[in-house]
Amino acid sequence: MKVSVICTVWNEAPAIERLLASLEAQSRPPDEVVIADGGSTDGTLAILAEWAGAGRLPLKVLERPGSNISEGRNAAIAAAAGDVIAVTDAGVRIEPGWLEALVRPFEAPEGSHFVSTVAGWFVADPETLFETALGATVLPHLREVDPATFLPSSRSVAFRRAAWEAAEGYPEWLDYCEDLIFDLRLKELYGPFHLAPEALVHFRPRPSLGAFFKQYYRYARGDGKADLWRRRHFVRYTTYLVLAPALVILAVLHSPWWWLAALAAAAAYLATPYRRLASMLAPYGLAQRLQAVALVPIIRVVGDVAKMIGYPVGLVWRRRNWQRPEIHWR
Repeated sequence: MKVSVICTVWNEAPAIERLLASLEAQSRPPDEVVIADGGSTDGTLAILAEWAGAGRLPLKVLERPGSNISEGRNAAIAAAAGDVIAVTDAGVRIEPGWLEALVRPFEAPEGSHFVSTVAGWFVADPETLFETALGATVLPHLREVDPATFLPSSRSVAFRRAAWEAAEGYPEWLDYCEDLIFDLRLKELYGPFHLAPEALVHFRPRPSLGAFFKQYYRYARGDGKADLWRRRHFVRYTTYLVLAPALVILAVLHSPWWWLAALAAAAAYLATPYRRLASMLAPYGLAQRLQAVALVPIIRVVGDVAKMIGYPVGLVWRRRNWQRPEIHWR
């Protein structure tokens, strides 16, 4: 069984060699690596060309300037020769056993369950205190995941070429949340993903509140374009625009005891991030730990505001593009 690893890159010069070196160090080497470049101008292509020329990896580089992530992934998969496609992203640190664990379910003995899709796993790889707090706030732990409903990130996922073809590839009309649409199509065709938590990559969270806001704004805009997670967004708007103001008004005009209800609701909302954070603070002193604790609610609110702004922008785009048949993907 031939296995191809694919990914897309754009201006990843500071991180691309770490990715290539981690692919070179795999316990189960890839039969080929296909990377689609979206038009880098920072030297990424020169680094890729140097690695391809050195023969350290069976590396094929595609130049696709102006392509989005879906277009780049589809181009890389189309150019790959593997029976199984493993997908990752630039900017991650891959464990040496990643590909071996990701591919193992496809190699099950004859007569056992035929696997078409495998979900790997990723964890936060913070380099600063802020990134530690951000990772705790937004990235789930493995124990929080239900394998029956889990939709993997394309930082760590694999599928048979035939499955990619049946799902009609990544949706090229969508600039963000494209992997969720692809996951949902695969899940509809083949059932839940086989979860392989040993197929581990380390992902660095965004380094600042501004970068995080932009990331979550784009994610929510993608939700609106793709008509995803209506209930989640409705609950968020209701919480911030109805329930929270109502509690404040009751506390001011009726009884200060309502402040306790507000604090209890906030504590429940932040409980999961704080549980995650507790296991990540060992390298830090007391002052830094207190700072991280204070950052969690700020990050939560900034992320929620970014989503509440981005989602209607996506809905407006969807309304304006209603006649395009591809957006009606369900």
